[in-house]
Amino acid sequence: MINSLEFTTRIKKVMDLHDLTASLFADRIGVQRSSISHILSGRNKPSLDFILKITSEFKDVDIHWLLNGKGFFPKNEETDNLTASSTLFADTSNDGKRIQRIVVFYTDGTFEEYQK
Repeated sequence: MINSLEFTTRIKKVMDLHDLTASLFADRIGVQRSSISHILSGRNKPSLDFILKITSEFKDVDIHWLLNGKGFFPKNEETDNLTASSTLFADTSNDGKRIQRIVVFYTDGTFEEYQK
C-alpha cells in the first residue's frame, strides 16, 4: 500500500529537481492539472497509469523509489547496474528464501523470464 504523504513528498522532489510547478508537471506527464492537485493534497490516490506516466516521462525516477522510497533518486545508469547486479547475484534472501525465477519487462511490452 502506498503511503500517500510519503508518495506526495517524492512527487514534489521530482518536481523540484526538474524545476516544475504542479501545472507544468501535469502537462509533462499528460494528465489533467486537477489530478496533480488532488494527489498532492491527498484527496485522491495515484493510479497505476499515473505512476507509469511519471516513470515513462522522467527516466531518472525509479518506480521502486516512487512507490515505496526504496532505490535511488535520481537514478542513473550506475545505480541501475548496481541494483540489477545486487538483485541477480543474491539468490538467497536474509530469511532463507531462494529466487525461483526472474522476469524482465521491457518498455515495448515484451518480457523475458529466467529460471534456475
